[in-house]
Amino acid sequence: MATITGTEIHAMVEHWLQIQVNGYLGSDYGQDLKALLQLPLADGAADAFLAKMREDIPALQALPAGALNLYSVETPPDRQDLIIEIAGRTFEVTGV
Repeated sequence: MATITGTEIHAMVEHWLQIQVNGYLGSDYGQDLKALLQLPLADGAADAFLAKMREDIPALQALPAGALNLYSVETPPDRQDLIIEIAGRTFEVTGV
């Protein structure tokens, strides 16, 4: 049985974050981070974003329901940084 390490999951998530939706011909693999901007996290867009991530990266489907989270951190003077947390490991989303 093969084991996927946290480092490999990190690489998968980083790759997914770099690919725009429909970045591969004939596939909706990828993300649209800019769609999350200017929306309240309570509107469900963050949950849809995480569901798409689980769909596109099958290794994440093995994690329990609360192991995948998305939140924002205010950075002065006028910036919001997005943070993805996967099983306690955080990924700062940059380049948005």
